[in-house]
Amino acid sequence: MGSALAGFGFSLGLIVAIGAQNAFVLRQGLRREHVGPVVVICAAADATLMSAGIAGLGVVVAGAPAVLTVVRWAGAAFLFGYAVLAARRALRPAALTPLDHPPAALRATLLACLAFTFLNPHVYLDTVVLLGTVAHQHEDRWAFGAGAAAASLLWFAALGFGARRLAPLLARPAAWRVVDAAIAVVMAALAVSLVSA
Repeated sequence: MGSALAGFGFSLGLIVAIGAQNAFVLRQGLRREHVGPVVVICAAADATLMSAGIAGLGVVVAGAPAVLTVVRWAGAAFLFGYAVLAARRALRPAALTPLDHPPAALRATLLACLAFTFLNPHVYLDTVVLLGTVAHQHEDRWAFGAGAAAASLLWFAALGFGARRLAPLLARPAAWRVVDAAIAVVMAALAVSLVSA
């Protein structure tokens, strides 16, 4: 039980930070678009990567810097593109009422979710390398991993499904302008941090 709680706390410390994936989940929650599938993909991806790290893949990833370099540049390009789209939404009043538009296609949403998850080198460093390494320092590494995966699921569910409580606050186009502008800044900053690392 102690290892599971340690994993839960450690995982929350890693994922409760403003990042591309969290911003995407929050936006989906605010728009009430395909929130369940997005939460499932994010939590399942984290659990899979954590398990891989605990099983020993972290050592392999750490020893293959070329793979991380490719992911870093692809991730930076994707994040920059998404930053441009968010900035355009913030600048165009016609695009500032997302709750009035029909939901985006499920397939497009899930592909974007997968891109935000797997084109981010930080996710590999956090889940596979760092969490996998820390898990091995605990008496029961798999209990640590289970706790970490539970924290991920709880966080993404709270972020995605809890966002709808903010909907009344975001009923005005001006509020969406602020949200999309903030998302654009976060995505652009992350893209720059990836290429300058």
